[in-house]
Amino acid sequence: MNMIEPPNRVAGMAFVVASASAFGAMAIFARYAYRDGVDTTTLLALRFTIAGAILVAASAAAGASWPRGRDLATLVALGAVGYAGQAASFFTALTLAPAGLVALLLYLNPAIVALLAAWRGHEQLAPRTIVALAIALAGTALTVGPALAGGPGGVHPAGIAFGVLSALIYAVYIVVSTGVAARVEPLVMSTVVIASATVPFAALALARGPSLPAGATGWTAVAAIALVSTVAAISWFFAGLKRIGPTRASTLSTVEPAVTVALAALVLDERIASVQLAGGALILAAVMLLAKEVRARG
Repeated sequence: MNMIEPPNRVAGMAFVVASASAFGAMAIFARYAYRDGVDTTTLLALRFTIAGAILVAASAAAGASWPRGRDLATLVALGAVGYAGQAASFFTALTLAPAGLVALLLYLNPAIVALLAAWRGHEQLAPRTIVALAIALAGTALTVGPALAGGPGGVHPAGIAFGVLSALIYAVYIVVSTGVAARVEPLVMSTVVIASATVPFAALALARGPSLPAGATGWTAVAAIALVSTVAAISWFFAGLKRIGPTRASTLSTVEPAVTVALAALVLDERIASVQLAGGALILAAVMLLAKEVRARG
Protein backbone atom coordinates (compact mmCIF):
# COMPACT_ATOMS: atom_id res chain seq x y z
CA MET A 1 0.00 0.00 0.00
CA ASN A 2 1.41 3.40 -0.99
CA MET A 3 1.51 5.57 2.12
CA ILE A 4 2.62 8.69 0.21
CA GLU A 5 -0.25 11.10 -0.47
CA PRO A 6 -0.54 12.56 -4.02
CA PRO A 7 0.81 16.14 -4.21
CA ASN A 8 -2.63 17.57 -4.98
CA ARG A 9 -4.06 15.94 -1.86
CA VAL A 10 -1.13 17.10 0.28
CA ALA A 11 -1.73 20.64 -0.96
CA GLY A 12 -5.43 20.28 -0.13
CA MET A 13 -4.65 19.13 3.39
CA ALA A 14 -2.24 22.04 3.84
CA PHE A 15 -4.89 24.52 2.68
CA VAL A 16 -7.47 23.16 5.15
CA VAL A 17 -5.03 23.17 8.07
CA ALA A 18 -4.00 26.73 7.18
CA SER A 19 -7.68 27.71 7.03
CA ALA A 20 -8.44 26.12 10.40
CA SER A 21 -5.40 27.82 11.92
CA ALA A 22 -6.53 31.20 10.57
CA PHE A 23 -10.02 30.68 11.99
CA GLY A 24 -8.47 29.50 15.26
CA ALA A 25 -6.40 32.68 15.57
CA MET A 26 -9.51 34.87 15.25
CA ALA A 27 -10.34 34.65 18.96
CA ILE A 28 -6.83 35.85 19.81
CA PHE A 29 -7.06 38.79 17.40
CA ALA A 30 -10.45 39.66 18.95
CA ARG A 31 -8.95 39.87 22.43
CA TYR A 32 -6.38 42.41 21.22
CA ALA A 33 -9.10 44.43 19.51
CA TYR A 34 -11.19 44.45 22.70
CA ARG A 35 -8.20 45.58 24.74
CA ASP A 36 -7.83 48.57 22.40
CA GLY A 37 -11.36 49.79 23.04
CA VAL A 38 -13.41 48.13 20.29
CA ASP A 39 -16.83 46.75 21.21
CA THR A 40 -18.39 43.63 19.70
CA THR A 41 -20.79 45.47 17.37
CA THR A 42 -18.11 47.74 15.91
CA LEU A 43 -15.63 44.88 15.58
CA LEU A 44 -18.07 42.75 13.60
CA ALA A 45 -19.20 45.72 11.49
CA LEU A 46 -15.58 46.37 10.51
CA ARG A 47 -14.86 42.67 9.97
CA PHE A 48 -17.77 42.07 7.63
CA THR A 49 -17.47 45.41 5.80
CA ILE A 50 -13.80 44.85 4.94
CA ALA A 51 -14.18 41.15 4.16
CA GLY A 52 -17.42 41.68 2.24
CA ALA A 53 -15.90 44.35 0.01
CA ILE A 54 -12.93 42.13 -0.83
CA LEU A 55 -15.11 39.11 -1.57
CA VAL A 56 -17.49 41.14 -3.75
CA ALA A 57 -14.50 42.38 -5.76
CA ALA A 58 -13.10 38.84 -6.03
CA SER A 59 -16.43 37.43 -7.18
CA ALA A 60 -16.85 40.19 -9.76
CA ALA A 61 -13.31 39.66 -11.05
CA ALA A 62 -13.99 35.95 -11.38
CA GLY A 63 -17.11 36.66 -13.44
CA ALA A 64 -19.26 34.82 -10.92
CA SER A 65 -22.91 34.09 -11.58
CA TRP A 66 -25.03 35.69 -8.85
CA PRO A 67 -28.05 33.85 -7.39
CA ARG A 68 -31.57 35.15 -7.83
CA GLY A 69 -35.01 34.71 -6.39
CA ARG A 70 -35.44 32.29 -3.52
CA ASP A 71 -31.76 31.32 -3.40
CA LEU A 72 -30.70 34.95 -3.08
CA ALA A 73 -33.34 35.62 -0.41
CA THR A 74 -32.23 32.54 1.54
CA LEU A 75 -28.56 33.57 1.43
CA VAL A 76 -29.36 37.12 2.52
CA ALA A 77 -31.36 35.77 5.47
CA LEU A 78 -28.59 33.30 6.32
CA GLY A 79 -26.12 36.17 6.44
CA ALA A 80 -28.18 38.87 8.13
CA VAL A 81 -29.72 36.51 10.70
CA GLY A 82 -27.84 33.21 10.85
CA TYR A 83 -24.18 34.11 10.32
CA ALA A 84 -24.62 37.44 12.09
CA GLY A 85 -26.27 35.74 15.05
CA GLN A 86 -23.52 33.13 15.26
CA ALA A 87 -20.79 35.76 15.09
CA ALA A 88 -22.47 37.95 17.72
CA SER A 89 -22.81 34.98 20.08
CA PHE A 90 -19.23 33.80 19.52
CA PHE A 91 -17.62 37.22 19.96
CA THR A 92 -19.79 38.02 22.99
CA ALA A 93 -18.72 34.72 24.55
CA LEU A 94 -15.09 35.80 24.06
CA THR A 95 -15.71 38.75 26.40
CA LEU A 96 -16.98 36.42 29.14
CA ALA A 97 -15.00 33.17 28.84
CA PRO A 98 -11.50 31.95 27.89
CA ALA A 99 -10.89 31.89 24.14
CA GLY A 100 -9.97 28.19 24.16
CA LEU A 101 -13.15 27.21 25.98
CA VAL A 102 -15.33 29.18 23.55
CA ALA A 103 -13.59 27.54 20.59
CA LEU A 104 -14.18 24.07 22.02
CA LEU A 105 -17.88 24.77 22.61
CA LEU A 106 -18.29 25.93 19.01
CA TYR A 107 -17.28 22.44 17.89
CA LEU A 108 -20.48 21.04 19.34
CA ASN A 109 -22.07 22.10 16.04
CA PRO A 110 -21.40 18.82 14.11
CA ALA A 111 -23.27 16.86 16.78
CA ILE A 112 -26.13 19.37 16.70
CA VAL A 113 -26.20 19.16 12.89
CA ALA A 114 -26.57 15.37 13.12
CA LEU A 115 -29.51 15.74 15.52
CA LEU A 116 -31.20 18.38 13.35
CA ALA A 117 -30.74 16.28 10.21
CA ALA A 118 -32.32 13.29 11.94
CA TRP A 119 -35.17 15.42 13.31
CA ARG A 120 -35.95 16.78 9.85
CA GLY A 121 -35.84 13.28 8.37
CA HIS A 122 -32.81 13.95 6.17
CA GLU A 123 -30.66 11.29 7.83
CA GLN A 124 -31.08 8.39 10.21
CA LEU A 125 -29.11 8.17 13.45
CA ALA A 126 -26.75 5.27 12.81
CA PRO A 127 -25.23 3.46 15.82
CA ARG A 128 -21.88 5.20 15.29
CA THR A 129 -23.65 8.57 15.20
CA ILE A 130 -25.45 7.82 18.47
CA VAL A 131 -22.13 6.90 20.10
CA ALA A 132 -20.58 10.12 18.78
CA LEU A 133 -23.46 12.17 20.19
CA ALA A 134 -23.06 10.49 23.59
CA ILE A 135 -19.33 11.25 23.54
CA ALA A 136 -20.02 14.88 22.60
CA LEU A 137 -22.53 15.18 25.45
CA ALA A 138 -20.02 13.76 27.92
CA GLY A 139 -17.35 16.10 26.58
CA THR A 140 -19.67 19.07 26.99
CA ALA A 141 -20.40 18.11 30.59
CA LEU A 142 -16.68 17.98 31.36
CA THR A 143 -15.98 21.21 29.50
CA VAL A 144 -18.66 23.36 31.14
CA GLY A 145 -18.83 21.54 34.49
CA PRO A 146 -16.02 23.42 36.28
CA ALA A 147 -17.33 26.71 34.96
CA LEU A 148 -20.85 26.13 36.22
CA ALA A 149 -19.54 24.80 39.55
CA GLY A 150 -17.30 27.81 40.07
CA GLY A 151 -14.18 25.65 40.27
CA PRO A 152 -10.64 26.40 39.07
CA GLY A 153 -11.88 26.64 35.49
CA GLY A 154 -14.87 28.74 36.48
CA VAL A 155 -16.09 31.50 34.16
CA HIS A 156 -19.21 33.61 33.84
CA PRO A 157 -22.14 31.25 33.06
CA ALA A 158 -23.26 33.66 30.34
CA GLY A 159 -19.99 32.95 28.54
CA ILE A 160 -20.91 29.26 28.42
CA ALA A 161 -24.44 30.11 27.27
CA PHE A 162 -23.24 32.32 24.41
CA GLY A 163 -20.64 29.70 23.40
CA VAL A 164 -23.29 26.98 23.17
CA LEU A 165 -25.70 29.37 21.42
CA SER A 166 -22.99 30.08 18.84
CA ALA A 167 -22.70 26.35 18.11
CA LEU A 168 -26.49 25.95 17.91
CA ILE A 169 -26.98 28.86 15.50
CA TYR A 170 -24.09 27.68 13.35
CA ALA A 171 -25.59 24.19 13.18
CA VAL A 172 -28.94 25.60 12.02
CA TYR A 173 -27.05 27.74 9.49
CA ILE A 174 -25.31 24.65 8.08
CA VAL A 175 -28.53 22.63 7.81
CA VAL A 176 -30.48 25.45 6.14
CA SER A 177 -27.66 26.33 3.74
CA THR A 178 -27.17 22.76 2.50
CA GLY A 179 -29.80 22.99 -0.22
CA VAL A 180 -28.57 26.34 -1.52
CA ALA A 181 -24.95 25.19 -1.47
CA ALA A 182 -25.75 22.57 -4.11
CA ARG A 183 -26.82 25.31 -6.57
CA VAL A 184 -24.57 28.28 -5.78
CA GLU A 185 -20.79 28.56 -6.17
CA PRO A 186 -18.97 28.55 -2.80
CA LEU A 187 -17.26 31.91 -3.37
CA VAL A 188 -20.52 33.59 -4.35
CA MET A 189 -22.35 32.01 -1.42
CA SER A 190 -19.73 33.27 1.04
CA THR A 191 -19.78 36.72 -0.56
CA VAL A 192 -23.55 37.15 -0.27
CA VAL A 193 -23.65 35.76 3.28
CA ILE A 194 -20.83 37.95 4.58
CA ALA A 195 -22.03 41.07 2.76
CA SER A 196 -25.51 40.50 4.23
CA ALA A 197 -24.05 40.03 7.73
CA THR A 198 -22.56 43.51 7.41
CA VAL A 199 -25.96 45.21 7.43
CA PRO A 200 -27.19 44.58 11.01
CA PHE A 201 -23.81 45.30 12.60
CA ALA A 202 -23.17 48.43 10.54
CA ALA A 203 -26.66 49.72 11.38
CA LEU A 204 -26.20 49.05 15.11
CA ALA A 205 -22.71 50.56 15.16
CA LEU A 206 -23.93 53.73 13.44
CA ALA A 207 -27.00 53.99 15.69
CA ARG A 208 -24.97 53.61 18.90
CA GLY A 209 -21.87 55.39 17.70
CA PRO A 210 -18.93 53.15 16.78
CA SER A 211 -16.19 52.32 19.32
CA LEU A 212 -13.17 52.38 17.04
CA PRO A 213 -9.70 51.08 17.99
CA ALA A 214 -7.64 53.54 20.01
CA GLY A 215 -4.33 52.69 18.38
CA ALA A 216 -2.38 50.68 15.85
CA THR A 217 -2.66 47.44 17.82
CA GLY A 218 -6.45 47.46 17.65
CA TRP A 219 -6.55 48.33 13.96
CA THR A 220 -4.02 45.60 13.21
CA ALA A 221 -6.18 43.10 15.09
CA VAL A 222 -9.31 44.20 13.19
CA ALA A 223 -7.47 43.92 9.87
CA ALA A 224 -6.19 40.46 10.82
CA ILE A 225 -9.72 39.28 11.65
CA ALA A 226 -11.06 40.54 8.31
CA LEU A 227 -8.15 39.56 6.06
CA VAL A 228 -6.60 36.49 7.71
CA SER A 229 -9.45 34.96 9.73
CA THR A 230 -12.20 35.67 7.20
CA VAL A 231 -11.08 36.23 3.59
CA ALA A 232 -7.93 34.06 3.65
CA ALA A 233 -9.50 31.40 5.88
CA ILE A 234 -12.53 31.03 3.60
CA SER A 235 -10.41 31.01 0.43
CA TRP A 236 -8.00 28.41 1.82
CA PHE A 237 -10.85 26.20 3.00
CA PHE A 238 -12.50 26.14 -0.43
CA ALA A 239 -9.12 25.49 -2.08
CA GLY A 240 -8.62 22.51 0.22
CA LEU A 241 -12.20 21.32 -0.11
CA LYS A 242 -11.81 21.14 -3.88
CA ARG A 243 -8.76 18.87 -3.53
CA ILE A 244 -9.68 16.52 -0.66
CA GLY A 245 -13.48 16.58 -0.34
CA PRO A 246 -15.80 17.52 2.55
CA THR A 247 -15.16 14.58 4.89
CA ARG A 248 -11.39 14.98 5.08
CA ALA A 249 -11.78 18.75 5.18
CA SER A 250 -14.19 18.65 8.11
CA THR A 251 -11.95 16.20 9.98
CA LEU A 252 -8.81 18.29 9.48
CA SER A 253 -10.71 21.41 10.53
CA THR A 254 -10.80 20.05 14.08
CA VAL A 255 -7.32 21.52 14.54
CA GLU A 256 -9.04 24.92 14.83
CA PRO A 257 -9.88 24.80 18.57
CA ALA A 258 -6.49 23.23 19.28
CA VAL A 259 -4.86 26.25 17.63
CA THR A 260 -7.03 28.60 19.69
CA VAL A 261 -6.21 26.82 22.96
CA ALA A 262 -2.48 26.79 22.17
CA LEU A 263 -2.36 30.44 21.10
CA ALA A 264 -4.46 31.53 24.08
CA ALA A 265 -1.99 29.83 26.42
CA LEU A 266 1.10 31.17 24.63
CA VAL A 267 -0.04 34.70 23.80
CA LEU A 268 -2.76 35.54 26.32
CA ASP A 269 -1.51 33.34 29.19
CA GLU A 270 -4.99 31.78 29.47
CA ARG A 271 -5.32 28.44 31.20
CA ILE A 272 -8.11 25.89 30.94
CA ALA A 273 -8.62 23.29 33.66
CA SER A 274 -7.37 19.78 32.83
CA VAL A 275 -10.88 18.36 33.05
CA GLN A 276 -12.06 20.95 30.51
CA LEU A 277 -9.25 19.99 28.13
CA ALA A 278 -10.34 16.36 28.51
CA GLY A 279 -13.90 17.41 27.68
CA GLY A 280 -12.66 19.28 24.63
CA ALA A 281 -10.75 16.20 23.49
CA LEU A 282 -13.98 14.16 23.74
CA ILE A 283 -15.87 16.75 21.68
CA LEU A 284 -13.21 16.61 18.95
CA ALA A 285 -13.22 12.80 19.09
CA ALA A 286 -16.98 12.88 18.52
CA VAL A 287 -16.50 15.17 15.51
CA MET A 288 -13.97 12.77 13.98
CA LEU A 289 -16.29 9.82 14.63
CA LEU A 290 -19.11 11.66 12.88
CA ALA A 291 -16.79 12.35 9.94
CA LYS A 292 -15.97 8.63 9.69
CA GLU A 293 -19.69 7.85 9.67
CA VAL A 294 -20.19 10.27 6.77
CA ARG A 295 -17.32 8.60 4.90
CA ALA A 296 -18.81 5.14 5.57
CA ARG A 297 -22.19 6.25 4.17
CA GLY A 298 -20.53 7.83 1.16
